[in-house]
Amino acid sequence: MIDALLLDCEQTEGGVDILMKRPDLGSRIDVLPLYELERAELRRYRGLLLGLHVDQRYLATRRNQIDSYLAGGGTIVFCGHMATPFLPDVSTYRPIANYGVADLAVKRISAHPVWEGVDTADLTFRRGVSGFYGRGSHEPPGGAQVIHGLGADLHPVDFEHRPAGGGRLLVHAGADLWGYLDSETSAARMAPQLLDWLRVPFHGEKS
Repeated sequence: MIDALLLDCEQTEGGVDILMKRPDLGSRIDVLPLYELERAELRRYRGLLLGLHVDQRYLATRRNQIDSYLAGGGTIVFCGHMATPFLPDVSTYRPIANYGVADLAVKRISAHPVWEGVDTADLTFRRGVSGFYGRGSHEPPGGAQVIHGLGADLHPVDFEHRPAGGGRLLVHAGADLWGYLDSETSAARMAPQLLDWLRVPFHGEKS
C-alpha cells in the first residue's frame, strides 16, 4: 500500500511542493487534484490527507466515498476549519474569542507519535509570531484522544478519534501539518512522523 493520498487544490500554502521536493517523503505519497477524488481508489492508501483549503462543500458530496474508506479501515488527516461537516463526529470550527498571545500557547495534553520530539514552543511560535498553529478548535467527540490544547482553557486544537463506523481520524484545527516541513525547528518532525504513523497498524484497520 501507498502511505498517503494528498488532495491538492489551487489555494495551497506550499505544503505539497515542500513534500514533493523531499524524495524520501514524496515517494511515499500520491498527489491528486481535489475534484478528481471520485476516480481515486482509496483502498490503495493508508491515509488521506486533507488540507486547510479543500472545498468542504465538494467533499460533503463525496460523503459516501469517504465513509466507505473509513469503514474499510482507512485513516483521514484533516487540517483546517470545519465549516461544512463531511467527516463523522467532527463538529464545526470554533474560533477563540478576543484571544491574546497567552490564549494561543500550545500545551500538550497527551503524547502522540506524530508529535514525538516536537517542542510545543516551536508550535506556539513560528518565525517569532504566535497563532499560526491554531486560533480555535473543534469539539472532540466522546472517547477522542485530545493531543494539544490552546491557552489556559485548553481549547482542543488536535485530537485523534475512532468513529463507530470504522477507521481513524486525526483532526488539526489549523494550517497543514506538512507545511512545517521546511521549518528550522523541531516542528519539521511532524510531516515524516505523520507518514510513519500511517504505517503502524491499529485496532480496526482492515488488512
